[in-house]
Amino acid sequence: MKASLATKVGQGFTVHDVRIDDPIGREVLLDVKASGLCHSDLHLIENDFGLPLPAVGGHEISGVVRSIGPGVTSMQVGDHVVACLIPYCGACAECLSGRSTLCLNPAAVSRTEGQAPRISLPDGTAVAQSVHVGGFAEQVLVHENQLAVVNKEIPFPQAALLGCSVVTGAGAMINTAHVRPGDTVAVVGTGGIGLNAISGARLCGAKHIIAVDIDDTKLQASLKFGATHLINSKATDPVAAVQELTGGVDHAFEVIGLEATQKQVQKMTRPGGTAYLIGIAPPGATTNFDASLDALFGQRRLHAVLMGSSNVKRDIALYADMYVQGRFELDSLVSQEISLNQVNEGYEKLKKGEVIRSVITSF
Repeated sequence: MKASLATKVGQGFTVHDVRIDDPIGREVLLDVKASGLCHSDLHLIENDFGLPLPAVGGHEISGVVRSIGPGVTSMQVGDHVVACLIPYCGACAECLSGRSTLCLNPAAVSRTEGQAPRISLPDGTAVAQSVHVGGFAEQVLVHENQLAVVNKEIPFPQAALLGCSVVTGAGAMINTAHVRPGDTVAVVGTGGIGLNAISGARLCGAKHIIAVDIDDTKLQASLKFGATHLINSKATDPVAAVQELTGGVDHAFEVIGLEATQKQVQKMTRPGGTAYLIGIAPPGATTNFDASLDALFGQRRLHAVLMGSSNVKRDIALYADMYVQGRFELDSLVSQEISLNQVNEGYEKLKKGEVIRSVITSF
């Protein structure tokens, strides 16, 4: 089959012929119908995070189950499924407490040492899967814990985005922050995750949903997702603007991964408010927490967020149903559909802010 691989850090993706194994244990083989270009995979191959190379990129995928291993119980051949990059065992104390993003044994979704690789080059060289998925490919072999069965009425391109940007953004509002009706929210960065955070804030009934970005086109797009106020941080001081609008928000979310914006969200909160860090920063990056008397007496909090504290099988299926019901915006996230050999071009457009999401639909 064809797959788009990263072979060296910082040198993009190239299409190769690879072999994919048959499913064993609780593995599922699926035919990929759509695969989104998430910025996270770009981070993984532009910086050395330790991902073994060569590796199949991609993790925002939707597809149809082709075959299943003998231990699979949660899906069957023909089901429409969405993958998620959250690896969890389902049996440790954190998983049993409903906190699968804190799983103590995430290696449970991988093959063990001594077992054949799931994917390999024709010469037998093992090919790693980005975050255990590897979705820039015609087929994917993945543990059933990283898959959710979804409503067959949702189109594959929209469904693919549910597994990362949607659960991360909307989940941060719903599961992590527990935004309540009447709360005030600021979202700094209106890419795919930021727009879904705005959608989540609208679902929660937030009174003010303030979108902050340097791109007016993205800011205007955020209105479709529920933003009530727009701030161009290139034209005005975003902290001062948020404080003037609200006196400080209950919840401020940073979805870029930059030290400057991480500091801004801390200063946007009211006393008792919380700043949430979602964006992926480069290796070795640091940020500072304001420990002044004002911050301490104001009891402001800083909270790191992983994947919106999401439950893979529950939340992905829920958002798919809400889309089919007309209650969750996804169509505007899909900027263009591309082929497998256009991954690098798609990422160039993403870096330039020309698209929200490019989705591979031709393999």
